[in-house]
Parts: sequence; C-alpha cells; structure tokens
Amino acid sequence: MKMLFDEVQIGNLRLRNRLVRSATWEKKADASGRMTDDLFRVYEKLADGHIGFIMTGYAFVTPDEQPNPRMMGIYEDSFIAEYRPLTEMVHQKGGHIAMQIAYGGTRTTFQPAGRKIWGPSAVAEYTTGVMATEMTADNIDTLVKAFGDAAERAKAAGFDGVQFHAAHGYLLGQFLSPYHNRRSDAYGGGIENRARIILESFEEIRSRTGASFPVMIKINSEDLIPEGASFDDCRYVCRELSKLGIDAIEISGGIRAAGDPCSLNRVTYSEQDEAYFAEAAATVADEIDTPVILVGGLRSPKVMNRLLETTNIECFAMSRPFLAEPGLVKRWASGDMSRAKCLSCNKCRLPAGNQCPMFGVYH
Repeated sequence: MKMLFDEVQIGNLRLRNRLVRSATWEKKADASGRMTDDLFRVYEKLADGHIGFIMTGYAFVTPDEQPNPRMMGIYEDSFIAEYRPLTEMVHQKGGHIAMQIAYGGTRTTFQPAGRKIWGPSAVAEYTTGVMATEMTADNIDTLVKAFGDAAERAKAAGFDGVQFHAAHGYLLGQFLSPYHNRRSDAYGGGIENRARIILESFEEIRSRTGASFPVMIKINSEDLIPEGASFDDCRYVCRELSKLGIDAIEISGGIRAAGDPCSLNRVTYSEQDEAYFAEAAATVADEIDTPVILVGGLRSPKVMNRLLETTNIECFAMSRPFLAEPGLVKRWASGDMSRAKCLSCNKCRLPAGNQCPMFGVYH
C-alpha cells in the first residue's frame, strides 16, 4: 500500500517522500532576478522542512520578458555560479530542488508598456488587456532554444531537474487555448499543432540536458473558461510527453479569468473542498506511465493518503501551505498530522514579498 512518506522515484532521483513544494513566486529576488539573502533564507527553511522535492519560483528565460517583479532569472550564464550555493545548501540538508522555467507572455501587469510581449496570436489577454505580438516561426525557434539554454544552466548550477511552465495562462498554455491561439500554420488549429511548441520545448530541453536529468512540466487540466484549453487537450499533451519520456507531470487548472469558484487560488474550508483537480489528475495517471503530481487545495494528509489508495497519483504539491509553514512536512512526519495552518485567505502577496501574514516566518 502506498503511503505519503514512502520514498518515490522521479527520473533518476529517489525522493524521501511524496510531498512537493509547488513553484511559488516569492517576490524576493533582486530587480534583475538575482539571488538575495531573503530569498536564500526562504529555501533554507523549506530545505529544513524535509520536503521531498522543492520547485523554485518561476525563473524567466529571456532578459526582456519578466512577467512579475523580483522573480528569479536564468537567462544568462552568470546565474550558474550564483545558484550553486543554493543547490549545495539544499543537498547538504538531504533535499532535492528543481528550477521552474517560464515565459510569461501577456498574463502580466508588470511594466507592459514599451515591451514586445510574445503570444500565439495578436490577442489581448482576458484580465490584463495586454496585447500580444504574434510569434513568427523564428520567434518560436528562439524561445524553444531559450528553454534549452535555461535548462542547461540549471543543470550546471546543480539543480536536480527542471519543470517548464505550461499552466495558468502563461505563454505555453496560451498555445493550447483556442482563444489565444488563432494561428493557421503548424502551431495552430488542431491540438496536434497547438501542442507542438510544448513537445518541441521538451525535446530541446532533453537534448541539452541528457536522459538522466529529470524534466517535468506543469500543465492545466483545463482553463475553466469558454474557448480555453480543455481537459482533452491536457490529456493529449500528457500522453505525448509520456511517450517522449518526460519524468513527471504536475496537474493544475484554471486561469485568473475563470474567477470564483473556479479560481486556481480557491478557498478550502474542509476536506471536501480539497484536491480540486484530483479527478483530472487521476484520469491522466491512469492513461500514462509517467508519475503524476497533483496540486490544488491540498491541506490534509488524510485526503492525500486516500488518493494514494484509490488512484495512481504519485505525489502531492502545495504552495500556499508552505508560505504559512515551511516546516509542514517535518511536522507531519513527527506524528502531528493535523491539517495545514493555511487558511487559503490569499493575503500572501505583500509589498515586502509573497509570504503568509498570519503564520509565515519569512518577515
């Protein structure tokens, strides 16, 4: 019988448990995406908390495209040496850490004026109103190569893997969305074409980092809006990536425009409200041979253990609970299996950085 604190295999990594810190924008890097003391302390506390696999906050892969302020960067080789103290610290504490890499696109309110922001088609984003510059075939090739460059740097810096971001309305996810993707070339139309940039990005990353370096993706189960990416789109991408040998798939869902009650940051009052993408993740896990990671409203070990017993989901990821309790996994492992303290109040985005105002220890 599978249990939450089993060791688990992701690619060539043996993780000490099934619990994952889902990528979380900390808003604590400097203006150019460099490591700061405050950001280092965030990861130090997470590593002390015995989390099985830490995903970093998303890191931007090209210097002229930054969807949020003070997020991490990985767009040039100088980052390699700067991140080594971080990865070495996590390893010294017995943990594993992967870097999430991303191109945000038009789902941004951070200084969009004067920037040329790529998108699948010249379409304004639902909530920000930012108009995309339609990508040429050369632009797509450039971005795919940028993902490969970023992954190669992450490996050189000592990260244990990379996760590329195709969820929550960011650029790769927009290619899957019929609303954003109105192209008539090889990257638009049917799902085989809309998924092409994602499959090419994976193959580029794999070719640059080798078969033994774990490569993962975060993807929406569906966008939860009309004309958005559907669950069938997600299933197709997951099946194709599994055939290509991706090491893990994290299933999330929703974009900001979906609003309540479909928000990807919805409130979880009880066990019945938890794990809101579990059905989709379980379906995907039944269809592929790749480990599936579930994220979304997880707060209780009881819920996760029940899903381990009844589905083929392998791991469970949380974001907001680790803002409130970076030591949550260690607490659970010690025998205190009470629900995470996180209230899902969504008040964690503060001027000084994204941290819990109720229970957090980062300020």
